[in-house]
Amino acid sequence: MNDEYSESAEFIDLLIEPFWTMLRPVLTEVLSAASPTTAVDLGAGSGHGTLLLAHTLPGADVVAVEPSQGLRSALLARVHGDGDLRTRVTVLPSSFPDVELPERFSAFIAMNVLGHFDTAQRDVLWSLLAERLDRGGVAVVNLQPPAEPVSVPESVASTTRVGRLTYECRATAEPTGDGTLTWFMTYRTLDGDTQLDERTVSYRWHLVDADGLRAETAAHSLALAPVGDPELGVYTITHT
Repeated sequence: MNDEYSESAEFIDLLIEPFWTMLRPVLTEVLSAASPTTAVDLGAGSGHGTLLLAHTLPGADVVAVEPSQGLRSALLARVHGDGDLRTRVTVLPSSFPDVELPERFSAFIAMNVLGHFDTAQRDVLWSLLAERLDRGGVAVVNLQPPAEPVSVPESVASTTRVGRLTYECRATAEPTGDGTLTWFMTYRTLDGDTQLDERTVSYRWHLVDADGLRAETAAHSLALAPVGDPELGVYTITHT
């Protein structure tokens, strides 16, 4: 199993917090109406979404899927540190579409994940949601810009401070062809003006826009609807 986050896992949890600060109210409102039975977090990362599912749906069993060993370590530490979560959250060290998901679930999230899937893999995902998502249940996904194969100039994507050290992520992207971008991410650890560490990683990202996503899901009798601030690119998926 190829781990695209093997070099960057220690930085992801620190630097993704601003995104989740904006996202939490939207997801909480959407998911609170779901039945507290079984929920799935696909591409759970370090566990922000997993904890949100567990807290928003008290009593629900939560299945968190995360193929990256480094990210999964942070996720498991979060779950194990809470006595309630230890009994309700199952963490699967698998990647989609090979993972065995529950036969039925009432809530499903896949945040910052769709770009890892090509058209065929997304089709498998929509088929799975059509078959296993409860009537009245809800799935939530998001789209990250850009939706077109264009160059993205380098910028500081996120920065945070822990103790006296600053952690920074710089991002840039170039079109790769076949409807993909290659993202180049540089993670730095700084003590004032002194750089202590630097990691550079790259990964391929499959592009899909809102119209394409709507067409893909509609082919499986699923309805797509935007929610929250349009800049977040968040969409619910429900049965038609």
